[in-house]
Amino acid sequence: MSSFRGGMRKWRAMLIAAARGLIAHALPILIAQLSSIGMMVVDTAVLGHVSATDLAAVAIGGGIHISVVFALVGVLQAVAPVVANLHGAGRDGEVAPVLQQGFWLAALLTVPGVLFLLHPGAVLGLAGMAPAVEIKVRAYLGLLAWGLPAALAYRTFYAFCNALGKPRVLMIIGLLSLIVHAGLAWGLALEGWFGEPMGVAGCALSNVIIAWSACLGAALYLHFGPLGARYQPFRHWQRPVWSRWRTLLRLGLPMGFSNLVEITAFTLVALFIAALGAEVVAGHRIVANLAALAYMLPLSLAIATLSLLGQAVGARDWLSAHAVVKAGMLLAGMSSSLLGLLLWWLASPIVAAYTDDPAVRAVALSLVGYVAAYQFFDALQTVAGHALRAYRVTFVPMLIQVFCFWGIGLL
Repeated sequence: MSSFRGGMRKWRAMLIAAARGLIAHALPILIAQLSSIGMMVVDTAVLGHVSATDLAAVAIGGGIHISVVFALVGVLQAVAPVVANLHGAGRDGEVAPVLQQGFWLAALLTVPGVLFLLHPGAVLGLAGMAPAVEIKVRAYLGLLAWGLPAALAYRTFYAFCNALGKPRVLMIIGLLSLIVHAGLAWGLALEGWFGEPMGVAGCALSNVIIAWSACLGAALYLHFGPLGARYQPFRHWQRPVWSRWRTLLRLGLPMGFSNLVEITAFTLVALFIAALGAEVVAGHRIVANLAALAYMLPLSLAIATLSLLGQAVGARDWLSAHAVVKAGMLLAGMSSSLLGLLLWWLASPIVAAYTDDPAVRAVALSLVGYVAAYQFFDALQTVAGHALRAYRVTFVPMLIQVFCFWGIGLL
């Protein structure tokens, strides 16, 4: 009996230690993620004070853009479990080549991504939107295309830092990006700093400037910061190596498709309802923003879980791995449930901050309850999916998400 109690005390201590480690890792990630999604919120809030047409354009164009970015970034996220496993196994000498191959892969994925954003006709044809909205959507996506190379390179760096448990630099870059974007988007879209107010095109131009600035900041940190001194990622630069690409693509392609399936379950709705009018699309955009903001909490815990679990798997420390998974699920489930209740309670003042249009407010308020209701379940599936990625299991979770998000969610 005493040995059983001793074992239980040891297990509780491991669980508490895992929870503390996850919280310490997840908090900077959460701030970085909120800063990133906050740029979308800024676009929505700014354009909500321009016109319903501009807000509808960013709802549709932003949905298309984020779908492309999430899908491509999902492939690049394969860097995270590979680097975490190597670091946990004490094979740090193999880490820098993985990052280099990730950058090569990002460069390759940029080509189809940019072409799609410059020529979105096939997707826009699915929506019966007004001509005025379509013109603005095309202008918005055409500008955002030029920020995609920087965005993909930065997200490769993002996965690398998270895998090594160094998320603070991401938090700093994210906060600076959000602050600058808030002022720049307001000035370009509403104040007309370069002449006439640019509306949705001003928000897009600001996003491009921020993407390249963040990428430059990441490059400087990699060269001069502590990770650069330890791993020297820019020395002994390797050409594309197929054997490493094969590993990254085997993990990354299902991850990218999973991201695409999940995000398009929301963004395709914006296309399907485009014919219902700008007010309906704009209201949906506000609720989509709220859903994205709420998702950042379990996603941050999931990313932290992937990092700590990946390192434990690399070290073959199975007890610690079990504790990390359990702590991640408990923290995500409880915190997201509380967040859902808070969102439901404060729905009216939150929506009012987005727009002055009564019709848009009415649409948004009618949908907020659904977002609040699914927080608990979404949190659990997010952490579980990232935990499986740490074990390099990505194909089966992809099939489950296809069935749930496309098979059930869009019916």
